[in-house]
Amino acid sequence: MDKIDSVITSLNHSITLTERKNIILTGVKKIESFDEEEFFMETTMGNLTIKGEELEIIKLDTYQGNVSIKGKVDSITYSEDGKKDKESGIFNKLFK
Repeated sequence: MDKIDSVITSLNHSITLTERKNIILTGVKKIESFDEEEFFMETTMGNLTIKGEELEIIKLDTYQGNVSIKGKVDSITYSEDGKKDKESGIFNKLFK
């Protein structure tokens, strides 16, 4: 298990976005949660949230930390605290 962790943490992180429809990520450690509108994942450079419409995983390579996603991408946001944006919490959505 330590060998896999060292391989993933040594990877560079990059994002390639093509025409707001296809996104290729490297350096992904873990996908915390995802649905058609939001992906929340841990990368080697911090936590990453991708928001959009009709998002779906096309390719997932957990060993090398590569992820390909297709769909309309509206935003890409990094955070350092290990949690989703405060606005995306279920209680905040209910009590707006």
